[in-house]
Amino acid sequence: MLSFNEVVERALTGPICTERDFDLGIFVPNLRKIIEKYSIKYDPQNPVPADDDLADRVWEAGMEFLVETGVYCVDTERRILFSREEIDGALESAPRDVVYGYGKDSRLMPRRTPEDKTPPWCSGCGAGPVSTEWNLINVVKTYAEDPLSDGITAPCLTNLDGRDLVAGSPRGVEGAIRTVLLVREALRRAGRPGMPVVNEVASAVRATEHIAGHTFGDPRTDALEIGTIHELKVDFDALNKVAYCQAVGNRTFAENGVILGGFAGGPAGVAVVCAAYHPLALLLIRGVAQHPLVVPIEGGTTSMRGTIWSRCLGIQAATRHSPLPIVAPGYTSAGPMTEMCYYEFAAWVMATVVSGGSVEVGPPSRGVMEDYSDPVENIFSNAVAHASAGMGRKGANKIVATLLDRYEDKLKDPPLGKKLPDYFDIAAGTPNQACLQLYRKMRQEFTEQFGLKLPLTSPYL
Repeated sequence: MLSFNEVVERALTGPICTERDFDLGIFVPNLRKIIEKYSIKYDPQNPVPADDDLADRVWEAGMEFLVETGVYCVDTERRILFSREEIDGALESAPRDVVYGYGKDSRLMPRRTPEDKTPPWCSGCGAGPVSTEWNLINVVKTYAEDPLSDGITAPCLTNLDGRDLVAGSPRGVEGAIRTVLLVREALRRAGRPGMPVVNEVASAVRATEHIAGHTFGDPRTDALEIGTIHELKVDFDALNKVAYCQAVGNRTFAENGVILGGFAGGPAGVAVVCAAYHPLALLLIRGVAQHPLVVPIEGGTTSMRGTIWSRCLGIQAATRHSPLPIVAPGYTSAGPMTEMCYYEFAAWVMATVVSGGSVEVGPPSRGVMEDYSDPVENIFSNAVAHASAGMGRKGANKIVATLLDRYEDKLKDPPLGKKLPDYFDIAAGTPNQACLQLYRKMRQEFTEQFGLKLPLTSPYL
């Protein structure tokens, strides 16, 4: 595979252009041309596509689009260009059968394909903001106690000793360190000290904060999540994180987000850009897994019809042509302790799993509301993910379409739900009875109405 040093050299010496010219003069016209050439069309009636020929066309479209467009480095105002041979070489050398964690908590992250019977990787509980250290510990501990949880995504601590964290400041560095220590303590309390943390320093923004936090983590278990910039862009801060991980041998999760309604346009364009990002997980971020996210320009949820369709198609395209595992993150519009929240999680999780992906279940309320991270709904999503393994895409499409009918008209004005202290006994570290009753009710509904065989491993049955 092309060396990371060569990628950095191209960021410093590649063709120069302004960001505006890249967006409007290169990215947008190239994408429009590719969509038309490969006849990529959005089908809203089937939120979970099951057309292998379409998936293959999306893959070829994504690779051709990437070669013609390249990646824009915002710090140097230059394009990083890759040939198709370099892309194929990166995919050929992609990591395979990577084991995370240690001891009894070690897990192999599987490579999956559409309709694969292999159980998916499930990580979750975090990525959303929490206001206190006790809240962070309880959210992580509760999720880690579920046997179906393979890894942890750390919540984001918003304040330190009663004061707001400020990115790039000494308080930001200390916040990153404190987050890592708190997550590790929560895993110890859950009896899973060897459990992997796949976005180790969620509270960090700058490279210095990620590096400082990682120093206090466990290199046997922890990874750094490193993201690109919308669309097909990268900056030195991200590349600095990669350089650090390369030097110390740390694993990275390659996160990339595509905005539905942004420069990528509608669902057809988003699917192509999702596919184009896949080899960049290897070439740019040196990832051991791709972390694709699709959100609308307004709303911030992954459970819309258009976001589900486009990401599913991008995942199917990649998993049919690449050995690199995909772990797709997602959020809901509705808040915790609402039926809509359960429906949203189930829809995008099922769609992802039958498309060949694994899942990282994020917090409700679009991941931005403080103390709205509910580990119980994440545990429910783990069960749905495992129940979806081996399901046909057409069967899943019927269920997802039904779920969309139940919540789609409420996405612009979703129920807020409740904050963590309102449904969780913080002192005891356990969900209250109202929370457990709703959880059990929703499990029963999905079993009886949709015939899902949800695993009986949950600690809250």
